[in-house]
Amino acid sequence: MERRTFLNIGTIAFGSMLIPVAGRAIAAEELINPMAASAKKALADIALNAATKAGASYCDVRIGRYLNQFVTTRDLNVENVVNTESAGVGVRVIANGAYGFAATSDMTADGIAGAARQAVAIARANAKLQSEPVQLAPVKGVGEVAWSTPIKKDWRTVPIKEKADLLIAANKAGMDGGANFMQSMLFQVNQQKYFASTDGSYIDQDLHRLWAPISATAVDKTTGKFRSRSGLGAPVGMGYEYLDARPEHKIKAAGGVATLYTDSYDIIEDARAAGRDAKKKLTAKSVAPGKYDLMLSPEHLYLTIHESVGHPTELDRVLGYEANYAGTSFATLDKWQSKNFKYGSPIVNIVADKTTPGSLGAVGYDDEGVPCKKWDIVKDGILVNYQATRDQAHIIGEKESHGCSYADSWSNVQFQRMPNVSLAAGKKKLTPDEMVKDIKKGIYIVGEGSFSIDQQRYNFQFGGTLFYEIKDGKIGQMLEDVAYQANTQEFWNACTSICDERDWRMGGSFFDGKGQPPQISIVSHGSSTARFNGINVINTARKIG
Repeated sequence: MERRTFLNIGTIAFGSMLIPVAGRAIAAEELINPMAASAKKALADIALNAATKAGASYCDVRIGRYLNQFVTTRDLNVENVVNTESAGVGVRVIANGAYGFAATSDMTADGIAGAARQAVAIARANAKLQSEPVQLAPVKGVGEVAWSTPIKKDWRTVPIKEKADLLIAANKAGMDGGANFMQSMLFQVNQQKYFASTDGSYIDQDLHRLWAPISATAVDKTTGKFRSRSGLGAPVGMGYEYLDARPEHKIKAAGGVATLYTDSYDIIEDARAAGRDAKKKLTAKSVAPGKYDLMLSPEHLYLTIHESVGHPTELDRVLGYEANYAGTSFATLDKWQSKNFKYGSPIVNIVADKTTPGSLGAVGYDDEGVPCKKWDIVKDGILVNYQATRDQAHIIGEKESHGCSYADSWSNVQFQRMPNVSLAAGKKKLTPDEMVKDIKKGIYIVGEGSFSIDQQRYNFQFGGTLFYEIKDGKIGQMLEDVAYQANTQEFWNACTSICDERDWRMGGSFFDGKGQPPQISIVSHGSSTARFNGINVINTARKIG
């Protein structure tokens, strides 16, 4: 079976990050060499035939090869380079109206057939305890098809030395800019996923994702005070070309306070700015608590979308299936059924999709063989839908799955996971600099920070990376110790303007956890800069007593 370990990264800037590293360690040269589709089809047919013969009314099989390369650096040193490979087969069946699942790394005919028979046996045992049979929404078999992330530069072909040199150069730029400590990392993932089912689908997918987070920390050696500034690049569903920075992919934040990035990322430039900003944060004015109009950049707002819209509209969470571990949702079925629940103001349109090019969630088909698509979750401020898989669609009257089933490994069963969930751009022409002009008392927030949200995804608090005072229509001095508090419905109903599609871009989560046992997913969230009026801001440095 699969061996799952964790790469523990502990620093001032990143806190303690437990990064899942599944599989066996391999040499970098072994990252290439995929299994032929014909060989995978032959293995899949063994599982399908064995399960059907054992009594399954439905079977799907996922053959996976999961490749990871992580490079971590601190200051001018390379701390770690990890290459892993995990390969095996997962078989899910329905027998006697119940699910069964089994997985194996024994990719021989006997090993795969044995896993299929075990899955059927588990399903029969589960059926004795199940109150009603599984209902799968229909999906038409697509035959033999293939889909690949459209990349221009395969990270597996880039020498590790070139990657390490780039990260060290970024760290040096940050320290030259004013940071006392720098950390940069490079996470690269290739998932070779083959799906087959008794519906008649044989789907071969080759998926690539990349993330290059950085963090600069500046220290006042007299007082011991320290401040950090994280990078403004995004995790992406792209190849290594994302790190080949291009001038046309750079834009200026409102007031020119930062350089932001679209389809490529200048990690050295951003690291230098991060060092400079971290040092400035040491002497920045501490915010006066009170009500402010907030102007939130996409680099910040993606996380608020993720926590306050993405998670509460997962149907399994709404139904209480995740209550023990991840919580429930305030967005209950009765609110959706009313057809008039005001999730947000009339300009708020939230769209789910797994098709946006360059996004983390972009695939051709989900892990149930369902073609991916887009659908509305919030339309003109009203809650209109959720995120549902094949076995959930009937609960909300849908005739087909939304195509958002995912498993993070061949050894784990697939279940409902968040697609890309994004705030649609404003329909009226509006730039961030134009948005500022109408704000009397506000704060401009760029980049993500710490957050807290309750188990129903209703009451929350969010920090950020960079904060700037807005006074009488102009961006002013840098602020510190900023966090805003609201509840989800109050917050989204306070949205009064959204910049147009020229400002729209995506952030995302590379390690989004859910389920028991826990699984990791990846998801992007897009938006344009948006304004929220009258939001409560607290000073995180204030002490009681």
